[in-house]
Amino acid sequence: MSDQKSPADLVAQLTTLLDMEEIDTDLYRGPRNPGGIGRVFGGQVVAQALQAAQRSIGDDKIAHSLHAYFMRPGDEDHPIIYRVVRDFEGRSFANRRVIAMQKGQPILNMTASFQLPSEGLHHQEKMPDVPMPETLRSERELRDEVQEQVPEKFRRFFLRARPIEIRPVAPRNWFRPEPSEPVQHSWFRVVGPLPNDPALHRAMLTYASDMALLGTCMLPHGVSWMTGKVQTASLDHALWLHEPFRFDEWLLYSTDSPWSGHSRGFNRGRIYARDGRLVASVAQEGLIRLKG
Repeated sequence: MSDQKSPADLVAQLTTLLDMEEIDTDLYRGPRNPGGIGRVFGGQVVAQALQAAQRSIGDDKIAHSLHAYFMRPGDEDHPIIYRVVRDFEGRSFANRRVIAMQKGQPILNMTASFQLPSEGLHHQEKMPDVPMPETLRSERELRDEVQEQVPEKFRRFFLRARPIEIRPVAPRNWFRPEPSEPVQHSWFRVVGPLPNDPALHRAMLTYASDMALLGTCMLPHGVSWMTGKVQTASLDHALWLHEPFRFDEWLLYSTDSPWSGHSRGFNRGRIYARDGRLVASVAQEGLIRLKG
């Protein structure tokens, strides 16, 4: 059976996870995920790194892009230390470099850019025509329905309550995936209300942007992490934040994969508010290595 934490508890847990402890000037400790086992979720490390960078900026400039490289898997048994380097401070833009460390070794390098808000020329790609979230079933419901098929060693992870609600437009089969076009559409949001803290909304979107992305490049090949036939890991993560948004309101995450090869898969994502605004774009390359 899946756990029974309330939405408020799940939101509070994620908010705490992204509340960085300042242990010295430009040096932060990231909270550990309660109950986390094994490898740290990559979205957590990137989101915590962004929060560390945002703490060093002040309120005038806003994060508009980040580029991160994963070097080593994070370990849930140890805290993560984040060092912020103030590489550039201009009138309109600022740049922060963040090194995430565990046990004296870097596990992630990230560079984030910040801009003083200004107006300019505008255009955007149109939002895909997909069903609204109210007409779709949640991934939580879909997982509960197939829980008897989940191997015992994966069941706790597969069924645990999550702070991010996802409603896929075309649910995938975790156990017997059929080859399909490398395109996915899902609505997502945090499961409860958030305070009016734009930096927290940006960090939570960064956390969630690592979900469903790497799986896109596996769709044409009929494999998933549940089949036991493929080894996967994120290699990098890039995010561009275009427009203001709230992550306690529904956002559409549309992903595609134009290429895979050489044990790597490339994935892109577009994130829309339900009013049609393109609020963020994502890109990621990941390891997809077939097991012998």
